[in-house]
Amino acid sequence: MEGPDVDVGRHNRRTLASFSMTGKVCVVTGAARGLGNLMARTFAESGSNRIVILDLDKKMAETAAVELVEWFEEHGQAQKGEIQAIGLGCDVSNEQEVKDCFSTVVDKFGRVDVLVTAAGIVENFPATEYPADKFRKLMGINVEGSFYCAREAAKDMMRREAQGSIVLIGSMSGAAVNVPQPQAPYNASKAAVRHMCSSLAVEWAPKNIRVNCISPGYMATALTRVILDRDPVLRDAWVSLTPMARLGDPEDLKGAVIYLASDASAFTTGADLRVDGGYTCT
Repeated sequence: MEGPDVDVGRHNRRTLASFSMTGKVCVVTGAARGLGNLMARTFAESGSNRIVILDLDKKMAETAAVELVEWFEEHGQAQKGEIQAIGLGCDVSNEQEVKDCFSTVVDKFGRVDVLVTAAGIVENFPATEYPADKFRKLMGINVEGSFYCAREAAKDMMRREAQGSIVLIGSMSGAAVNVPQPQAPYNASKAAVRHMCSSLAVEWAPKNIRVNCISPGYMATALTRVILDRDPVLRDAWVSLTPMARLGDPEDLKGAVIYLASDASAFTTGADLRVDGGYTCT
């Protein structure tokens, strides 16, 4: 797995200190690859030295953790042994597996300061033809998985009477109906994540636990590039419906996740931060 193409690491220019992730234990689900992996690496870039990668594929999670550490060490952005990263296999739709993984994290690093729920799936079927088993699987991962992980992270924060930040990864599809592809269950699942964020934010605010949501638009990930290369008509439709007239780069999410995860957003909770090039404004 290749590291990020953009420049990363520490710099000496003046920077708002509250954006630093130094000293924070960060957990990212669905982080063996894709946007989740980018976010895990972004935490390392912003100063976190203890990072947990959760993914359905245990071997890929372990490999991603090793590669994250190696990249920062080999590029001179961290001393040998400075960053500790672990990869754990976890089916986020399985409540017991989630409990076991968070127990392992606490045993290893002592606590959870930040959680990002990047695990999620999407499939496209007309609503009248959507297989029931696939519907349940999607809801299990996107909705139940977000809830189980947020709950376990919050329980650790409450146990320690400590503040914390939980960032649920939603989608602009939670606020808009995408065209032309049919994806009603996915849209519904992301709407659920968005309202879950608001509900948990209010419930846990007295405990000083913040819960926010990032809702990406169409992002040019490795997976979407493959799909769109096969279907240039779909690519053109996505671009034409986005006011900024381009797909988002995965790196466009880095600032959003650091803002919501860090102390820079200390008075922000229940927010849905849309990073969609203006798609949901039209």
